[in-house]
Amino acid sequence: MVTPEVAPAGRDETATRAEHVPGGAGATGARSDTGAPAAGALGAGARSATADGPDEPPRRTVRRGLREQARIARILGLTGAILMGISAFGSGAFPAPNPLNGLRLIGLPARNVTLAIAVTYAGLLMVVTAWLWIARMLTRRGARHPAPERRELTRTALLWGLPLALAPPMFSKDIYSYLAQSATLARGIDPYTIGPAQALGIDDPLVSGIPTVWRDTPAPYGPLFLGLGRIITALSGHDVVLGIMEHRILALLGVALLVWVLPRLAARFDLDAGLVLWLGAANPLVLFHMVSGIHNESIMISLMLLGLYVMLGRDDSVQPWWKITLGAAIIVAAASVKLPALLALGMVGVYLITKRGGRLVDWVVMTAWLSAVAGVGFTLVSWATGMWFNWLQGLSAPSLILSWMSVSTDLGLIAGQLGRVFGLGDHTWSTLELTRGLFWVPIVAIVLWLLLACLRGRVDPVTATGAGLGAVVLLGPVVHPWYLFWALLPLVATRAMPRYRRAMLLLSAFLALVVPPTGADFIFRGFQLPLAIIAGLVMFAISLLVVRHLLRAPEPSTGSPAAVS
Repeated sequence: MVTPEVAPAGRDETATRAEHVPGGAGATGARSDTGAPAAGALGAGARSATADGPDEPPRRTVRRGLREQARIARILGLTGAILMGISAFGSGAFPAPNPLNGLRLIGLPARNVTLAIAVTYAGLLMVVTAWLWIARMLTRRGARHPAPERRELTRTALLWGLPLALAPPMFSKDIYSYLAQSATLARGIDPYTIGPAQALGIDDPLVSGIPTVWRDTPAPYGPLFLGLGRIITALSGHDVVLGIMEHRILALLGVALLVWVLPRLAARFDLDAGLVLWLGAANPLVLFHMVSGIHNESIMISLMLLGLYVMLGRDDSVQPWWKITLGAAIIVAAASVKLPALLALGMVGVYLITKRGGRLVDWVVMTAWLSAVAGVGFTLVSWATGMWFNWLQGLSAPSLILSWMSVSTDLGLIAGQLGRVFGLGDHTWSTLELTRGLFWVPIVAIVLWLLLACLRGRVDPVTATGAGLGAVVLLGPVVHPWYLFWALLPLVATRAMPRYRRAMLLLSAFLALVVPPTGADFIFRGFQLPLAIIAGLVMFAISLLVVRHLLRAPEPSTGSPAAVS
């Protein structure tokens, strides 16, 4: 969508011209020598149709048009979210058996899954397009005044997220692994040594919804997350639907914390809070994978950013020790959900050493204190679950899956296949281990360089955290679209955002489209997804034609100049 440039907002052009007309606003009855109304005869409340020249539209009209564009974009996104919420009852990531089977009205979308997937893709494209449309209005020079304000953006994000929050989960079946692993812990069985199928039985309703590849996989999550899941299990038992609802409430609390902390980090770097919220909290990846997909990144990243904010404060002044301790404890809590969040503690620790003078005593005191906070925090959380530090055994569990988005995994697979082609035998797993191990070298090098940059004051710790986690994700053995949160959400609230804003937008839009809404593969039914996508594209194209018609619709007439006395 092309948005016209807008001149900076200033004084009302109409009133300014009236000041230079003889008689000003009161000269409504004045006429020229030819008997026609004089240029200023219409006063400050009306203008000649040619006052701005034949080719230059009035600024007020342009601003009104841009506000109308923003309104239509918000409606387009809301329409897409509602379509996704309704079609999720047929295209969602349901357990087996589907609890909606046999229901008359609410089970109707599940009777035609292909159509439901098509509607989901149409709505998904509407949401992504509207999000990019509004983002362009927020970032386009001169369009700041008519673009949506922060309150409008917040309301828009809430309205778009509401249908997804009330619908069944989509895009991932990880929620069923959460439920089964928490139930395993609740029974006193170590979820870090055996998988849910072995612990609960293959016929358990909490296990039936887990993809086959994960049923025998130990838990890869930290003790805090499984401890929270244990509470949810105590409340929901074997009721899968109730467990999903409780986990979604937990995820929504994480998103709410994200909405609270992002503007405060943005203010620290003199960034526009509305733009940061739109690129961060209203990002389609957040709506699709945190709100709808219920991934635990909503807790991990929100706690990590909150800890950074508490340790850094609102400005560059050195925070008191109690704030440093509190912020460090919050970051340790985030790492107790997923361990990579601990990288933030190292980045902010080096930064605080520099702020305190960078002397040897500063190194010793800060390192010892933050290490003690981390040790005590991990010990308390591990003790509370009863499993102690067995959770470290599960950190390698995600690498059991082959992720096509991982560069190191792709190179290992290619090398293994080349070995088979040239008659060297099938050594795919050996080449995978080799390439994945070698890629840890650039990861460590990038993290060390970022630590040194923080030490020298060249990079702030929030940017360093985002860049470091980005290296861990992109070069690591497993990459999922929602892993982009690890880098995107810290970077969106830093000075790096304006430079890489366009890349963030394009990458977010692309990754929002690559995961099927069912959260499963389409093996043995490969025709279904292409047909659904084609139908969804047709519906999306029709919606664009409607939007184009609305944008071109003439505005209601306010009366001709001749009618004004």
